[in-house]
Amino acid sequence: MAENIYIPKGDKKEIYEAILPQMKAILEGESDSIANMANCCAVLKEAFGWLWVGFYIVKQECLVLGPFQGPLACTRIAKGRGVCGSAWAKGQKLIVPDVEHFPGHIACSSLSRSEIVLPLKDENDEVWAVLDIDSQHLNCFDDTDEMFLCQILEFLKADKNN
Repeated sequence: MAENIYIPKGDKKEIYEAILPQMKAILEGESDSIANMANCCAVLKEAFGWLWVGFYIVKQECLVLGPFQGPLACTRIAKGRGVCGSAWAKGQKLIVPDVEHFPGHIACSSLSRSEIVLPLKDENDEVWAVLDIDSQHLNCFDDTDEMFLCQILEFLKADKNN
């Protein structure tokens, strides 16, 4: 596994295009999903400087905090609560340009202004985790983020049970 990752200066599309093959090499070389989630968080946080990047894992009908980078986070989130719980319940990604306008938003950090949450699904189309990314800037996330983050999450499907 590489100990360094090359992150170019430029717009986010250029950054994603540069880190995508590197992420693939890092994540495909390890079978443990927790280790892979941890490295995924580290690379994304380093590449984009977002406020918070992390995973919540479905355990006993609750989202439980998994690997993350950033300030202290909520430990458990109920299905349907906040952006993460809503993405889990709906089984679809959510992009929130301004978290202040999201009904029931859970403010783990008062610095969070916008958010993207993408579910990870198993072979039965069941959500087993969500990737949650918060930015300190309004309207930070768009279709470019969704497209590339979905590609990165494909690398995490291999072994969700470790």
